[in-house]
Amino acid sequence: MQESTKGTLAAVAAFSLWAILPAFWKTMEGIPILETLAHRMLWSFLILVTILLIQNKLSTTIRTTGSLKIWSIHTLSATCLMGNWLIYVWATQNDRILEGALGYYINPFLYILLGSIFLGEKHSRLQMSAIAVAAAGVALQFPAVQGIPWAAFGLASTFAAYGIIRKKSPLGSFDGLTLETCIMLVPALIYISITHQHNQAFGNDTLSTCLLIATGAATIAPLLFFARATKSISLTQLGILQFIAPTGQLAVGWLVYHEPMPTLRLLSFALIWLAVAIYTFSLRKQA
Repeated sequence: MQESTKGTLAAVAAFSLWAILPAFWKTMEGIPILETLAHRMLWSFLILVTILLIQNKLSTTIRTTGSLKIWSIHTLSATCLMGNWLIYVWATQNDRILEGALGYYINPFLYILLGSIFLGEKHSRLQMSAIAVAAAGVALQFPAVQGIPWAAFGLASTFAAYGIIRKKSPLGSFDGLTLETCIMLVPALIYISITHQHNQAFGNDTLSTCLLIATGAATIAPLLFFARATKSISLTQLGILQFIAPTGQLAVGWLVYHEPMPTLRLLSFALIWLAVAIYTFSLRKQA
């Protein structure tokens, strides 16, 4: 099998896992959201450190993450990531999966916009047109949901900020994520130790314990596939494939959990799909 094919399969696996993850978070509705977040941070860190130990790379990672500048950058990025994880689980468990999907649909367009404003990146007219069409689609969400889709904006903005901050770091994706989960470990352990007695720190029953431990695998598995994909396929192809995730989330929320899809909301997503098509065409044209 060619390397590019392996990379494509890894990307499809990553985005497909992200697409169906709302169903996993739904199974944890009986567990407090902050408890879920704390265990997600704890077990993600333990899995990443275990992988580094198996690969005999832990000491190298520790040496590369030793400067104050790197710790400062990743403290900011870890804060954005914690906010993103918290909003996503909250939205999923409060019947706002469609709103979460909207957030990840508009995230690439927010990257383009913020890149133009803060990083001086140049973008084609097609890409700026895609932003305009996506903005029109988002605007239709306001009357569709009879309010402001705060969860969508929260997810898109925290992840876009995370991406921009991470561009300032010299660390690779795996080492950077390990450092971020290490930083997250402090509030996670504080929360677990304060809010629970010792014998309840890992769930009140066997099922809760298993679900809490599984949050680490649910977080890290798609990220490992994603990291594998970035080494083998172009960013253009990766940018196109990333829309698998919100499309799957949309299908899960609408068809599995029967979240409402009024006409205006459907029209909103239609405009966003048009923006995705324009954006995809612009990427292929650039390639």
